[in-house]
Amino acid sequence: MSERIILGIDPGTTILGYGIIRCSGKKAEMISMGVLHLEKLEDHHLKLEMIFRRCIELIDGFHPDELAIEAPFFGKNVQSMLKLGRAQGVAIAAALSRKMPVVEYAPRKIKQSITGNGNAAKEQVAAMLQRIFSIPDSDMPSQMDATDGLAVALCHFYQSHAPLAGGKSYSGWSAFLKDNPGRLK
Repeated sequence: MSERIILGIDPGTTILGYGIIRCSGKKAEMISMGVLHLEKLEDHHLKLEMIFRRCIELIDGFHPDELAIEAPFFGKNVQSMLKLGRAQGVAIAAALSRKMPVVEYAPRKIKQSITGNGNAAKEQVAAMLQRIFSIPDSDMPSQMDATDGLAVALCHFYQSHAPLAGGKSYSGWSAFLKDNPGRLK
């Protein structure tokens, strides 16, 4: 498939972030990013319904080929983990109901893929995405959950273009950039 659309989701039960990119060859362009606010809904089941509906709207509106979603990280609060896992499951169910393949990425993998540092702060991820996609300051979202969703989509694009074991190796950055000019903006 030469052109594909990837929907990236950063699941949450207070704010869910999403990003959508179009990929053609070795290039990716941002189509959209945003958030779904759920903090005003008190009933957890209503939040899950809203997540499902919004994911279906995104899928039906943008026709992505794949869903990339951030896997829950292990926290200390078991109740929070359960709620986050449910939110993720509902987003996955929405994609599966439309016959979309789903891929999960650990938070560290996403940060590593975007910034080169698996411990990067949300602000670093957002700044790198702003640079990669040439997003004007005025178009940057106030909530970083949106850029987190965009990061998940871009991570999937990068991972699907990663060289396989035994692939070409490079002697340094200059040699890599010579063969991959589209990876740096």
